[in-house]
Amino acid sequence: MIRYLDTSVLVSSLVHEIHTKRAQQWLSEQTSTNLAISDWVISEFSSALSLKLRTKQMSEEKRAEALAAFVRFTGDFLAVLPVSTSHFRAAARFADRYELGLRAGDALHLAIAAENGAALYTLDQRLAAAGPAVGVKTHLL
Repeated sequence: MIRYLDTSVLVSSLVHEIHTKRAQQWLSEQTSTNLAISDWVISEFSSALSLKLRTKQMSEEKRAEALAAFVRFTGDFLAVLPVSTSHFRAAARFADRYELGLRAGDALHLAIAAENGAALYTLDQRLAAAGPAVGVKTHLL
């Protein structure tokens, strides 16, 4: 089964945060070749680092280092799943489930994982809790 990583796992593994050790430990234990992200994760990763730079949580140098590490890690270890119109439509259906409290980006992660038969790995408790309700196996790191 594909192990789809949401953005939180990669940001925490490459930028010093509260869950950095947990994310790095989990990633270091992965020996399979079935780790994947999506084109959406690539966009979110860049956005997260830009936010950290704007809010002075990191320097330009650290941002450049983290982006370079992300590009290397993606190229060496991760499959990149494309995002299609059907993913956005499924994400809208998931977001319509207002009781799940999903943001658009999280609904999109779930839609991508669902269409690819992937299990989703995340540090986001709300996202992990919502997954099973829409038929996606989720794992909270």
